[in-house]
Amino acid sequence: MARKFLYLIAGLTVAVLALILALWYWSEDLTEMAFVPSVSFAQQQALPPESWNNPAMWVARPGLKDDPSSWLPPGVKAPDTKLPVAVFFVHPTSYIARDAWNAALDDKVSRDRANLFVQGMASPFNQGEVWAPRYRQAAVGTFLTARPEAAQAIDLAYADVLASFEIFTRNLRPGQPIALAGHSQGAFLLRRLMRDRIAGTPLAERLVGAWVIGWPVSLAHDLPKMGVPACVRADQSGCVVSWLSVADPADTAMLLKAYARRTGLDAQSVAGSAFLCSNPLTGVPNSAAQADANLGTLVPDFKARTGTMAAGVVPAACGPDHFLHIGPPPKLDLGAYVLPGNNYHLYDVTLFWANLRADFERRTQAWLATQKK
Repeated sequence: MARKFLYLIAGLTVAVLALILALWYWSEDLTEMAFVPSVSFAQQQALPPESWNNPAMWVARPGLKDDPSSWLPPGVKAPDTKLPVAVFFVHPTSYIARDAWNAALDDKVSRDRANLFVQGMASPFNQGEVWAPRYRQAAVGTFLTARPEAAQAIDLAYADVLASFEIFTRNLRPGQPIALAGHSQGAFLLRRLMRDRIAGTPLAERLVGAWVIGWPVSLAHDLPKMGVPACVRADQSGCVVSWLSVADPADTAMLLKAYARRTGLDAQSVAGSAFLCSNPLTGVPNSAAQADANLGTLVPDFKARTGTMAAGVVPAACGPDHFLHIGPPPKLDLGAYVLPGNNYHLYDVTLFWANLRADFERRTQAWLATQKK
């Protein structure tokens, strides 16, 4: 499984590097021209929730053969007993073409990338039962423009996520706790799902935690609508964790512009609003920790076609700009996927892989303890 994982990484190199080079060297207008879809938005039929009864509609789910979320880095042992929690994970954007506003469900390239992302980013949660749906995700260029087609593409992607979540909930055991997790586009959509399916419902009482990583969660315009508070203690359950990683010196202008293009869950502009910064090394917001608190960064080794854990290398501190700063670029061979402005977006999860795994287990145990009282 590990070897298959790295083969997929190698296959991504050319396309992803093209995107990164464009962002580094081209003006914003040229970048938009290069990656924003050049076609009209294609109206597509809504899929009923029952479509996700088909195992082929999931990247990961219990009982799925070759489930990428079950992967573990060398040296990390699977637990003897799984946690009784079901995890709904929404993968980040894996479709970077511009010939459509949404990826087709049978698009091989984006499917392979989704497998890769689930393997690297959902695996910290595999002490539980991971469910990660395939969905007609919005193209990466959707988040580089304010054109009306972008909103339509996001709505289509969200409809699929919402439908798949219905099947996820139908498969829960009575009273079974749940966790929510997503990165980038996945986190963006997860915010909305929490407003529409968690807030004010019995599921909020069963929520171990929500890891909404790689997209800003506005403290004023998102969090009040999500149904649960931000996590303010490391042993708190039923709360939201979120961060966006940058190295120093950081230039976050492009990130903030993308953030400002979208409205919050209250339909108001989020431009200029503060967003949640949870420190994955401490489990609490607006805090700092030295590198020795980092239990392990997942480092891909392309030549050996494997990945290794490196503990005690990457520090983290929430800055006054609400970003999670990791200090100077780490002295690790992480590959060529750092975005402009020292933006470590693609590494939001893997920089803190082992701490995220421990955080998930700790918050799950905290939730289980509340059920014994």
